[in-house]
Amino acid sequence: MVTYAERPWIKRYDEGVPATLQPYPDHPVHEFLVQGALSHPDHVMTVTSAKLPALGRHTREVTYREINDLSDALATALVKLGLQKGDRVVIVLPNTVQFVISFFAILKAGGVVVAMNPTYPRDKMRDQIVDAGATIAITMSLFYNMVVDMQPETPLKQIIVTNVKEYLPKLAGLLFTIAKEKKEGHAIEKRPQDHAFQDLLKQYAGQKPDVKVTKDDLAIFQYTGGTTGISKAAMATHEALVVNSMMCRAWIFGKEFKNPNAGTRHAFLGAIPMFHVFGLVAVLCTATSFGARIVLVVNPREITEVLDCIDSYRCTIFPGVPALYNAINNHADVKAGKFKLTSIEACISGSAPLPPATKREFERITGGKLVEGFGMSEVPTATHANPIFGENRTGSIGLPFPDMEMKIVSLDDPDEEVPVGEVGELVMHGPHLMRGYYNMPTETHNALQGDANGKLWLYTGDIARMDEDGYFYIVDRKKDMALIGGYNVYPRIVEDVLNEHPAVMEVGVAAIPHPEKPGQEALKAWVVLHEGQQIKQEDLIEFAAKKLARYEVPTRYELVSALPRTTVGKILRRELAEMEMKVREAEAAGQP
Repeated sequence: MVTYAERPWIKRYDEGVPATLQPYPDHPVHEFLVQGALSHPDHVMTVTSAKLPALGRHTREVTYREINDLSDALATALVKLGLQKGDRVVIVLPNTVQFVISFFAILKAGGVVVAMNPTYPRDKMRDQIVDAGATIAITMSLFYNMVVDMQPETPLKQIIVTNVKEYLPKLAGLLFTIAKEKKEGHAIEKRPQDHAFQDLLKQYAGQKPDVKVTKDDLAIFQYTGGTTGISKAAMATHEALVVNSMMCRAWIFGKEFKNPNAGTRHAFLGAIPMFHVFGLVAVLCTATSFGARIVLVVNPREITEVLDCIDSYRCTIFPGVPALYNAINNHADVKAGKFKLTSIEACISGSAPLPPATKREFERITGGKLVEGFGMSEVPTATHANPIFGENRTGSIGLPFPDMEMKIVSLDDPDEEVPVGEVGELVMHGPHLMRGYYNMPTETHNALQGDANGKLWLYTGDIARMDEDGYFYIVDRKKDMALIGGYNVYPRIVEDVLNEHPAVMEVGVAAIPHPEKPGQEALKAWVVLHEGQQIKQEDLIEFAAKKLARYEVPTRYELVSALPRTTVGKILRRELAEMEMKVREAEAAGQP
């Protein structure tokens, strides 16, 4: 019988992917940019584009040297504005050149990046700024007034504002000024005490900050997605980001991963938000680490824009989420063959389970490889993936990355390993674990626990199993597990089955209070159908019963137009259950 300590997954690695990547580069993460500016200064780092009516697509490119110089200038400005080493700086920006410059500038200045979802409600954003103790905010003009409004309630001392048009192609920027800037809320009246992004770049052009930053310094506060409760700020070092960038490089590119310039022929599609740790590390840091281009997509919900970017710039690497791949598969213009997507070579899907049907159709359309992976804010960002070229196993998150150690422990006794093949909690150790949750010692202690040898393990909260060959399978979140008739039921397994029905585009399953049996739970499925499809509840029950145990089959269904999701595509099962409770409350009150 194989054991977890034997790391059986190593035998399944693609050719060129080593069992260990040690020693890792001994430098802070922004050194990737510095080295890129030295070895390939004129190579394009970011591509920003806009498709103009009757005028076609226009492009603005910024090189590695330019990004390095601009981030030096902004880093100097941050220090002059009072940033001390270890201070937190909030970025309230979508995927833009300004985000890239700001990220590296904050790190060069010795600061800690707190990248925030710009679409957050005001109070949620305020609460996270307060929790992080951030003293400086860099924001897009569209969100400036909201940041100004909340400033008295936060530790923010300085606000830097930029306009999305500043790095648009020249003609696109001009048309934006005329047609959209004021209408869509981008035009602002900047207060005298605040700072214009471009003014700071000009004022400190050619200067560099005199700050010593090491791999052991904190680089990011990454707030957890909050799908199961209050968001927590996972603290990660420069070393953690460097390590995971190297892991991603090795996994995707095999033998090429040692060459710091190997990426210059590649174009990463930057559609996954960089304010999320997946986009921050798997796209921005990994692409920068070996000279790839990043094609920036401001709004990935505009699927036609995503498709046009892939087609126009021949993107080769496309980290993403299942919802995005699924939207591409079902786009009318894709079905009509209007876009050429065959440049795509490799895609790692994360943040949510990848339905097998989505994988099959996407690979058929593009000819590239789409593999499911897994990662967490607490181990920024990736820890597992299926081999790019080797065997992919249906329902599996794949194999642990080099230098990762894994085990499955009992749900009743976290000190007891369960036999290989059995279900328990996924526990992991590796060189890029978080330092802990900021200002949350109890939560940190619960998540990070040392063994008898002093080795630190992360208790993930995910229910999983490992097969004999080292492939891992996420069964569900511990907090999402339902108790149906005395049996443990995992919503993800039920979703995977229902997703296979040809009429179903996507489905979410959650436990709800049983309507007839107080104190017990029942399963309900919320179903989004493909356009033009109709189905009866009885048909779904019959379909599910062929593959699931009787107690796993939902007997309650609701057809919906969309599922509540996080910004990176995770189904918010908590919100599904809340939807059900609101319906019941309305019915109890006699409302229609």
